[in-house]
Amino acid sequence: MSRDRPIPVRQNTNDLFRIRTVGKRWAPWEDLYHRVLEISWAAYFALIALAFVSANAVFACLYLLEPGSIANARDTFGDAFFFSVQSLATIGYGAMAPGTLYGHILVTVEALTGLLGFALVTGITFSKFARPTSRVIFSKNVVVGERNGERYVMFRMANYRHNQIVEAQLRVMVLQNFVTREGEQLRVPVDLPLVRDRSAFFRLTWTASHKIDEKSPFYGPDAERLLREKDSQIFLSVTGLDETIAQTVHARYAYQIDDIVWGARFKDVISTLEDGWREIDYRNFHEVIEQPFTDGSTGAHEPSNDVSKVDAPDPPSDGATIATVEPTSKATTAPESAA
Repeated sequence: MSRDRPIPVRQNTNDLFRIRTVGKRWAPWEDLYHRVLEISWAAYFALIALAFVSANAVFACLYLLEPGSIANARDTFGDAFFFSVQSLATIGYGAMAPGTLYGHILVTVEALTGLLGFALVTGITFSKFARPTSRVIFSKNVVVGERNGERYVMFRMANYRHNQIVEAQLRVMVLQNFVTREGEQLRVPVDLPLVRDRSAFFRLTWTASHKIDEKSPFYGPDAERLLREKDSQIFLSVTGLDETIAQTVHARYAYQIDDIVWGARFKDVISTLEDGWREIDYRNFHEVIEQPFTDGSTGAHEPSNDVSKVDAPDPPSDGATIATVEPTSKATTAPESAA
């Protein structure tokens, strides 16, 4: 009988890969557009402010190369800098103006620089703001538990926006080290087949499950040891169509072997209220509950061959109940759960 004792969870930093390159040519201007899109908003605005101040400082120094190039201004860096700000932003208060041919040429160049610069900043800001993003969150742990006497590896996700992600598809793979007979070292992905890898309407939560069978890397009493020896990592990737913006969104997450909790299940987070509303308790989203295996073991085992055992479907992603069907044979067949 299971004990409702929460098990502490381990923080996952979700670093898919940490890459250090050797022998690559340093070219900061290559893929600059992608680099800018990837940085945070705070870093982006700091970069824009730095570029704006730097550009005006450069033009201020150029104005000071010829004294008197700015009419009605002192030949100081401060006056030259603020005149540059007015010229670059095409403000033009009228108090200061170009005083020489050299000054007029610089103003022309600066005005063109300002037009192109503001156009680029506007376009990049819009692209960064309009990028389709998802708010799919993943549980901090993977659990290995039993359903109807069979063992499953289970992953929990939730659509934190609670809008519709149509035709959501989940892919799970285990990345492992592999050495060929010739001694070549490979990093091989092993796809984990799921009981249900699609959700027609992913709006609330989704607990996906992988049945442990002979082909599973989680099969056998030494599964955990072998996974560690092969430096295994578990990767999840979710894609779907965001109904609100009508664009494809994706989310990903990575687990280490230390993130697996054996002999446990996820704590329930969805309940139906008396008025028909569904309530999600995110305070328990990352919580797992100890549920010892029926054979008393602490790791993977060989699944039962009892024909009365059936594949347990994934819980519905919207918390709906699973409809039952009449059995067509001696072995009961459970339907796939609705999205």
